[in-house]
Amino acid sequence: MSGRLLLDHGSGGKASQRLVAEMFMRHFDNEILRVMDDAAYLDISGPLAVSTDTFTVDPIFFPGGDIGALSVHGTVNDVSMLGATPLFLTCGFVLEEGLDLGDLERVVVSMGRAAREAGVRIVAGDTKVVPRGAADKIFINTTGIGTVRVSPAPSGRRAAPGDAILLTGSMGDHGLAILSTRQGLSFESPVVSDCASLNFLVGKVLDAVPDVHVLRDPTRGGLATTLNEIAGQSGVGCFIEESRIPVDPAVAGGCAVLGLDPLYLANEGKFICIVPEADAEAALAVMRADALGRGACRIGEVRADYPGKVVMTTPLGGQRLLGMLEGEQLPRIC
Repeated sequence: MSGRLLLDHGSGGKASQRLVAEMFMRHFDNEILRVMDDAAYLDISGPLAVSTDTFTVDPIFFPGGDIGALSVHGTVNDVSMLGATPLFLTCGFVLEEGLDLGDLERVVVSMGRAAREAGVRIVAGDTKVVPRGAADKIFINTTGIGTVRVSPAPSGRRAAPGDAILLTGSMGDHGLAILSTRQGLSFESPVVSDCASLNFLVGKVLDAVPDVHVLRDPTRGGLATTLNEIAGQSGVGCFIEESRIPVDPAVAGGCAVLGLDPLYLANEGKFICIVPEADAEAALAVMRADALGRGACRIGEVRADYPGKVVMTTPLGGQRLLGMLEGEQLPRIC
């Protein structure tokens, strides 16, 4: 579609119908959505995982992704972190009057492709058009539903002394990609977001190691804040080694220039996995065999001392507490 979005597109009348039929239905089409009732009829049984998130990232297009793909990946990953298989998504759009319809379609196409690749169906949705200036281009809310595949399910409350702390790859890629695009910065090596759906990799790990204690994707607040959340939930200490934490050289260089710590930057395609020590090597082998976990490594262990804290050993052998992020380091990152 071409032209600009008008308030009429959110009126519920003919313009709304055309927008839904020619854009959203065209790219999200499936047999459940096609029924077009007020609610989607889903036939699901067993324990369920549900998660919702709202995406306001600025800019809406960035190296490695866009707000449409991000809105799928983010919610698919949140559902997956409970040891679940994501099945369905709903989506709600808040659109600013005057938005380029070509940009909107580019986002919708990307969102539909991301959902198909993740094996989830978009089964319900809503659009609202607000006056110019009442929103910034496009905001998307997605809610995901999936079936929990293991019992007990992974939880931030299940980290136990003696567990190994694993990570699937490098830290900070998404956060620095957004910041550099927003500020018009360029580095010697391009920085690309790691934005990706992790559900298939999580499934492989759970097949090999059903007793995964914790799964968590370190999005806003990054690795440091997420580990603090887990330490607090479980009442344990998370001990990690700085030299073992992978950071892409381009991200490390960019952070050094900008005075940022990559351990606090957002990631959208990585996860923390905490497992019993005896299962650590099996989990790492599965991760490394998948493209999304090729950089997987062990970064530390869970201990009983320093409950609720994250203790990091530096390359010089010293130790320091790694606190939770205070405030928002980079707003509108996801």
